[in-house]
Amino acid sequence: MNVPESLRNADRHGAIVRTVEYDDTSVIAVDFGSEAGDASIDIVGDTAIIVTDGEQFEFELPPEASDVSANNGVLTITE
Repeated sequence: MNVPESLRNADRHGAIVRTVEYDDTSVIAVDFGSEAGDASIDIVGDTAIIVTDGEQFEFELPPEASDVSANNGVLTITE
């Protein structure tokens, strides 16, 4: 699963973006850091909107994404 374009640039804002491949699944994790607090996520159609610490990121969900969640400033997209 490829990291959406807008999230590839999140590291400019201090976020850490990682992709982990397992035998049967892929996970993209974006850690916005402890200063970000709780990130909120809204899904509108095929678009995810992340708001954290005054920053907003919008991106098209990868077609293979089966779960999108945010917890403690970490966004997780699972295939």
